[in-house]
Order: sequence, then structure tokens, then C-alpha cells
Amino acid sequence: MTKWIIGGHVDTADAVAQAAARGADIAQISLGDPQSWKKPVCGFPGGAQALKEAAEEAGLKLVVHSAFVINVASLNNRIRIPSRKLLQQTLDAAAEVGATGVVVHGGHVRAGEPIEKGQDNWRKAIDGFEFPVPLLVENTAGGDNAMARFLERLSGTWEAIGAASGHENVGFCLDTCHAFAAGLDMTTLVDDVRGITGRIDLVHANDSQGPAGSGRDRHANLSEGECGADALVDVIRAADAPVVVETPGDAEGQARDIDWLRERL
Repeated sequence: MTKWIIGGHVDTADAVAQAAARGADIAQISLGDPQSWKKPVCGFPGGAQALKEAAEEAGLKLVVHSAFVINVASLNNRIRIPSRKLLQQTLDAAAEVGATGVVVHGGHVRAGEPIEKGQDNWRKAIDGFEFPVPLLVENTAGGDNAMARFLERLSGTWEAIGAASGHENVGFCLDTCHAFAAGLDMTTLVDDVRGITGRIDLVHANDSQGPAGSGRDRHANLSEGECGADALVDVIRAADAPVVVETPGDAEGQARDIDWLRERL
């Protein structure tokens, strides 16, 4: 990348100012409560169009993180069907604010349920979506029945997605904390992931509070966790994609991480 695009996760209601406080080129936002099934809303004063214009004027890229409750892999109709609906609504709402994409977790099935059915539910979901913006599937830290924790599992999930019409609109978001906590080899991580997905569209740059293979989704500030500073920088450099830090400490903590990363890249 000729110029590194680095930013952080900010509050939608004050997204442009918060991005500026972090020295961010890109801001990740949530449209509504990430723990809720409610239809996405843009909390920026003046709504979606106002946020789009303000971000454009500031030269700020936007990306949307979908609600954490979404699980399109689920075999439970009462979770899977609302998940598809909410994710489509999020894609549409992201387009309204001018976002470059929507990040969604890979999801999971319950213990004892066939993994392949969860993966095929991804195919069915992608088949049914309209894509006003790209959808970026994010790897997750824990869960033995997760769709995007282990490489072989990600491979099966990606194969299922690839069989869907519209699969070209699906990209990948690589979270460094999640990969480390999942027990993946950080020295070969980017090549391993690209070997499966063919692409990395966004990086979530996070250090890990938990040790390798712990399955703990607990982010730490860069160079203050268990990942190792050099390993983190090597992964991010190799991924060669826009970077969002989701680290603790609000504006101050994230600004420090953004500066730390810029110096080393």
C-alpha cells in the first residue's frame, strides 16, 4: 500500500470528530446497539446523509461493524432468519452512510450440530443478499463449533460461500487478536488466510490479553498484550489492507496505538 490507511472504532454520533481525535484515516462504526436485533439506525446528527457528507469532507473512510447477535450459520430458525434480515438491513444502511463495507462475525453452530450445515447456511445467506456494499467475514477467537476460527473450518466456510451467487461481493476481515487467541500460527497467518480466501480486505489490529490458543476474545493495546510487537507488525504489513484498531482506552488509547503502528509500518 502506498499510504497506510489506519483508524479506529468510534461512536457514530460523533464519528468525524472522534476520528480526528485519533488521527484516523478510517472509522469503524456501529449503526445502532450492537447487542440488539433492532433495525440499524444512524445516530449521527442529521442522519445518514449528513454523516456521509461530513466524512467525505473530512477525507474519512467509513466501515460498519454489524451487530454481534447476527449468526447466519445458526441451525436455529429463530436466530438464522432474523440474522439474515438484520444483516441485509445493515448492508443497506451502510450504503446510505457511504461505508466501504460491512464486517460480520463468522458465526457458529451448537455443540453436536453438523458444521457442514452451518457452512451451507452461509451459502444460502449469500445467495439471498443484495450487496450495495461488500460484506467482510471476520475470523473469531473462540468456540469449537465456529465457522471462522480454525483454518480448515474457514476453508469449508469459504468454499460454501464461493458456491453462492454474489460470492464476489464477500471479502475477509482479519482480526489479529482473534487469530492469536484461536491458536493460529502468526508467522504464516497472512499466507494461510490468503491461500483460503484469496484476499484480505480489512485488518482489525488488536493485541491479545489472553495467551495463544486461549480462545479469549479480549483485546489489548498494541505491544501491551501477548501477541508480541514484531509479530503484530509483520502480520499487518503482510496483509497490506486498511487497518482498524479496536483497542481499549477510547480516543487516547487508540490514538497512541495508531501512532505506534504508523511509526513501525
